[in-house]
Amino acid sequence: MAAIASLSPATLVLDGEVCIFDERLISRFEWLRDRPTEETATPPIFMAFDCLWLAGHDLRDQGLDLRRERLEQVVKAQDMLLPARRLAEDGLKAWDQVIEWGYEGLIAKDSASPYRAGRTLAWLKVKVPNYREGERGWEAKPSKFR
Repeated sequence: MAAIASLSPATLVLDGEVCIFDERLISRFEWLRDRPTEETATPPIFMAFDCLWLAGHDLRDQGLDLRRERLEQVVKAQDMLLPARRLAEDGLKAWDQVIEWGYEGLIAKDSASPYRAGRTLAWLKVKVPNYREGERGWEAKPSKFR
C-alpha cells in the first residue's frame, strides 16, 4: 500500500487493520471477503491503532498515551491510511457514542498500559449484544454469560 510506504521514518511498526466502511462510515469487516456492488462503501483503508516501533525505538513498554501521540504524529489522515477514531474518555459517554453511531462495540484501554500481545485486563473488548445478528457474514454466537 503506497500510503504506508510513504510514511517515515524507515523503522516503523504499526498495529492496525484493513477496513471497508459503508455509507454511514461503519466498518464492514465482511465486505473484505465479499463486497456487495449495490452498496456504497469506501475502498480498503488501513486503520492504525497503535505505534509499536518508531525510528529505531521500541515503544511497547511505554504507555498508550505516548504511543498514540507518536502514532498521530506519524500517521496523518491520507487517502488509504487513518489513525483509528477515538471515542470519549469517559466510558459511559463512549458507550453512548457506540450505540448512537451503530458500532459493533469498543476496546476499553487503560491509557497508561504498555502494549502486550493477546488479551489483557488493561484492554477489554466490549461488544454490543447481538450486533448485526443474521446479517450476511456475521453469525450470532450464544453467550456463556447469560
